[in-house]
Amino acid sequence: GISFRIQISVKELLDTDVLLKLLFHLPVNYPSTLPDISVNSDQLTRAQCMDVKEKLLEQAKKHLSEPMVHDLILWVQQHLKDVIKQSAAVCNEKTTLSKGTEDGIWMLLLHLDHMRAKAKYVKTLEKWASNLRLTGRLMFMGKIILILLQGDRSSIKEYLILQKTSKVDVDSSGKKCKEKMMRVLCETEVQSQHKRFQTFEVKEYSAPEELQKEFETAGLTTLFSEFVLPLLK
Repeated sequence: GISFRIQISVKELLDTDVLLKLLFHLPVNYPSTLPDISVNSDQLTRAQCMDVKEKLLEQAKKHLSEPMVHDLILWVQQHLKDVIKQSAAVCNEKTTLSKGTEDGIWMLLLHLDHMRAKAKYVKTLEKWASNLRLTGRLMFMGKIILILLQGDRSSIKEYLILQKTSKVDVDSSGKKCKEKMMRVLCETEVQSQHKRFQTFEVKEYSAPEELQKEFETAGLTTLFSEFVLPLLK
């Protein structure tokens, strides 16, 4: 599939301009499959962005099997005010206890096969983690490269799209290329026994025991034994 970003300016309730950043990921079998949509705006809260995204997906279902991106953009320009009004009303009724798993903190563990342009690659990952407010670790142990991330589920999903669709490395001839050798080892909601990472750090380990200790300290012993240990054998 392909991904692209569109920025649009929409007049909001008080006639102030809201800059919406929309990321569309169109799967290979689009439009018979719905696109992945991500919505960001500095003028809206994350909850409001999620509401806009949900409404766009509802509209997308009505246009299934026909090109829809243009229609979705027109729709959001016309209906943003209503969505934000509804969002504010719902937000006042909701308690923090009733948050669904979509708003919970999620965790993602990825395995990369190699990094040819390591310095540039690492810089890119640090930038993505910072922009999406994700915390965790980029871990190097011998030839093993792992990325462990924690954050909002929507941010985790957007990170995955970036990782799959951006030219982050170079091939054997030095040309920029996408990451084709990435594997998602685990994607799950963060549980009470899991420690929350406060920052995103790049770490190198000289022995498997050091790597194991990192996971154990974070309350992720099961994650290590299920997904990381097989890689070390």
